[in-house]
Amino acid sequence: MGTISDTVIDTLKTQLRGNMLLPDDPDYEESRRIWNAMIDRRPAGIVQCAGVADVMLSVRVARDNGLLVSVRGGGHNIAGTAIRDDCLMIDLSGMKSVHINPENRRAYVEPGASLGDFDHEAQAFGLATSLGINSTTGVAGLTLGGGFGWLTRKYGLTVDNLVSVEIITADAKRVRASADENPDLFWAIRGGGGNFGIVTMFEFQLHPVGPEILAGLIVYPLEQAETVLTEYRRFVDNIHEDLNVWVVLRQAPPLPFLPDDVHGKGVAVLALFFDGDIEQGMSIIKPLLRFGQPYGDHIGPMPYSAWQKAFDPLLAPGSRNYWKSHNFSELSDAAIATAIEYAGKLPSAQCETFIGLLGGKASLVAPDATAYYARDTKFVMNMHARWESAEEDEACISWAREFFARVEPYATGSVYVNFMTEEEAERIPSAYGVNQNKLEQIKRKYDPDNFFRVNQNIKPAD
Repeated sequence: MGTISDTVIDTLKTQLRGNMLLPDDPDYEESRRIWNAMIDRRPAGIVQCAGVADVMLSVRVARDNGLLVSVRGGGHNIAGTAIRDDCLMIDLSGMKSVHINPENRRAYVEPGASLGDFDHEAQAFGLATSLGINSTTGVAGLTLGGGFGWLTRKYGLTVDNLVSVEIITADAKRVRASADENPDLFWAIRGGGGNFGIVTMFEFQLHPVGPEILAGLIVYPLEQAETVLTEYRRFVDNIHEDLNVWVVLRQAPPLPFLPDDVHGKGVAVLALFFDGDIEQGMSIIKPLLRFGQPYGDHIGPMPYSAWQKAFDPLLAPGSRNYWKSHNFSELSDAAIATAIEYAGKLPSAQCETFIGLLGGKASLVAPDATAYYARDTKFVMNMHARWESAEEDEACISWAREFFARVEPYATGSVYVNFMTEEEAERIPSAYGVNQNKLEQIKRKYDPDNFFRVNQNIKPAD
């Protein structure tokens, strides 16, 4: 599909409350941009939805006219599935409403909202739910893939805190899904990505968090990384669920608490988060400061919403990004050594490896309780290549792929679907494991023609 017929354009332009953009329109170029600058695609048209009626209309018109559609929420997905050449992009980024009911601790969130939008509203009442670590991430994409972050050990995955959704299915009908209504669909969308429809409202369970938490960074020289990671592995074996500690291996950014001569050097960073009594937390995290001789540290009480934005400068939109990722049930000596080796030969100053810690409440849920099944994952290792110019593409992508292949023997074999690149279609069953067949059956029920296929696609069962 290279163009959209005049009849379709007229229908959408006259019946939408939002806008219909075509390639010649002034706002088209900006509207087709997403977080990852490597994704440079040109849809035949962009429907900027203003509400549920616009979503239903867009799905109906696209289906009736055989149009390929992509769906954009926050536009943060590494694979760039929000957009395809010559398709109709259903853009939800204008639907950003977040409504908080503090009495029953519920949040009602539209699909264009970011984590920052969510936290801004929820923290007004000292509430939060388990989300990611970057405030510009879209709530919708994060949730549909499973979702994990600082609160995962204490409150489970994002999908473990999802109460219900309102979703537009492939027949352009609005359906509510929860544990009691359409439970098969509710099961599938908790990790099954955008395969089953377009969610127009998420209902989340909220928890008392903050508004002040304990968080910060401890920065060690990369030369000490073997000791630091070995001690880290031991330390996190039995830590309290209130505490989460991630590892970042990269070149030191110009953090104000680091001496100038450290900027640009290889470092192993411990990023810590504690949701509980501040004084107790300071006592619990003391061993982290004794893993070696740190270049510096910056730890203290801060607003939860501020910590959620702490990594935004390193993940700003507009750079070229390529990820590879593995799940681990443990960090073997060989996995640690491989991660350190590749941290010592970064192809750009922005490339990094982060190791996210899961476990806790997330590991107590049965693998078949939601579509997200990898409940044995304790660590997620993401090889994050990031750079600025197309001339660096080959070097940066090759670094990530080579690192990925070298560390694969020590991983579990499962993968987090939100960290998969577009080229990894053969790995999709690894994201769902024992749940793959059930997902294919539910796909056949709700989307037998695979209308929603511009995604990490689950094909309908034969």
